[in-house]
Amino acid sequence: MSTILITGCSSGFGLETVRLFLDRGWTVIATTRSGRADMLPASERLRVLPLDITDRSSIDRVIGDAGPIDVLVNNAGFGAPVPVELTSPETAKSLFETNTLGTLAMLQATLPQFRERRAGVVINVTSAALLKPLPLIGVYRASKAAVDAYTESLAVELEPFGIRVHLVMPGRSPETKFGESARRHLRGLDNPDYQPLIERMLTGMRSNAGPVTHAEDVAQAIWRTATDPSAPLRIPAGADAEAWMAEAG
Repeated sequence: MSTILITGCSSGFGLETVRLFLDRGWTVIATTRSGRADMLPASERLRVLPLDITDRSSIDRVIGDAGPIDVLVNNAGFGAPVPVELTSPETAKSLFETNTLGTLAMLQATLPQFRERRAGVVINVTSAALLKPLPLIGVYRASKAAVDAYTESLAVELEPFGIRVHLVMPGRSPETKFGESARRHLRGLDNPDYQPLIERMLTGMRSNAGPVTHAEDVAQAIWRTATDPSAPLRIPAGADAEAWMAEAG
């Protein structure tokens, strides 16, 4: 029986991925900041562990408690819809500490067991926003672009050890809490130059119009990546993400 460890499982993409892998017979180690299990499906094959990916001691405890795993999914992260000019140093630091360095720390804690066994799959969940320039998420995009860059190198470095490395790139998903969480970091509505752009962006984040990404799309993309040895490095998740990748060539 295969085992998958997924970060950021309290809602959205992570929660749906937990459900899918449990339904298909896997053992799942789901992490959330609180470690609460009440929002997750009950299963004898599910373990829920508290994890703060910005705290290396927390990461080391989870990896130690988890034991051997076959697949690591780095899904935890957050966004901040702020013009680059108005992004505070505190917000920028938090974005990189969580999205970039937190993912890196999870990799560094997990890869020794993969190398020892000469097997394993790493799946980093980034964003289809990297495929085209979008306003108000410049620093967020930068934090995810850094993950994209080191994932490319990691794939080359780990190939000799039989370890696969991939990127799953979701598009816009109004049904998740990502936008809700991101709006807590919003700045600029009181700026007359940026206000119209921000209001249009917020309306778009809440809208179901046009192609969007559903949590199930991301879970299915992660399933494909985990189980298909021929999966490409980058996999778009969602109709909008697929369209953007086609446009990017």
